[in-house]
Amino acid sequence: MKLLVTGGAGFIGSHFIRHILRQYPDYQITNLDKLTYAGSLENLKEVEGHPNYRFVKGDIADRKLVDRLASETEVVVNFAAETHVDRSIEDASPFFITNVLGTQVLIEAALKHKHQRYIQVSTDEVYGDILKGAFTESSLLRPSSPYAASKAAGDLMVMAYRRTYGLPVIITRCSNNYGPNQYPEKLVPFFVKRLLSGERVPLYGDGLNVRDWLHVTDHCLALDLVLHKGKIGEIYNIGSNNEHTNLDIAKRMLKILGFSANCIAFVKDRPGHDLRYAIDATKIQKELGWKPIISFEKGFRETVEWYRNIKLKNRKTEK
Repeated sequence: MKLLVTGGAGFIGSHFIRHILRQYPDYQITNLDKLTYAGSLENLKEVEGHPNYRFVKGDIADRKLVDRLASETEVVVNFAAETHVDRSIEDASPFFITNVLGTQVLIEAALKHKHQRYIQVSTDEVYGDILKGAFTESSLLRPSSPYAASKAAGDLMVMAYRRTYGLPVIITRCSNNYGPNQYPEKLVPFFVKRLLSGERVPLYGDGLNVRDWLHVTDHCLALDLVLHKGKIGEIYNIGSNNEHTNLDIAKRMLKILGFSANCIAFVKDRPGHDLRYAIDATKIQKELGWKPIISFEKGFRETVEWYRNIKLKNRKTEK
């Protein structure tokens, strides 16, 4: 199989590439990544010499480049996205350029070159928040932030190309990912970095916003199944039913690192902050046989310790 993986130098994309090449060493992967602030080739050191892997620096909105790469591949797995909610509130333009226009360029190329399937990696944030219960794949999209709105727009366009042109698409929507190699603006690495630098960690509002936490390894295992067994035209929610408030996450981190609750600083809430995300992953569990294999307690502790060790290692290097 010849894969065009976009955004493969980012957090989830790089984990996916490493997973696929470990499991299917004969697969050919072309990684197209713009290498913005959130992407790093350091995430792919493990595979940079692999004979079936190549990296191409470029933008998914570059029609000529995408067309050329699509002509050489059979499947698109699209991770490329602007993803940070706070940044989207400050300036939404890059989010719509990448997440909407870039997606349109990719699906046009996949359609032109008759790709076997196009997988759009999306987010539970397109559903908005929910106080009770959980969203299913047929729930209405009610995004709250410019980021979520741009991802929802991309998803809708992907499904429109399925209906209008018969493009073989699949959409996945995952909950909050955590694990090694995440860019430090995200909650876990950001908090670890601040604590080890002697700074307090900021929590929006009362810290009671709820998120479902999914280890990136479990996400990649789910995407592997979707790639090989997923039904064309379907949407799959990928969640682990590990719901925790941001305050609980902060307290767990403080305990692991040996800091007191005084290290938490409650700050003014951000505009439009969703209270609770929750998705029902029954469909992918029943239809494809997926289930998380990493317990939250084990995975979260190992993740926090991984960032602590990286921070301490960097300190020694600086000296």
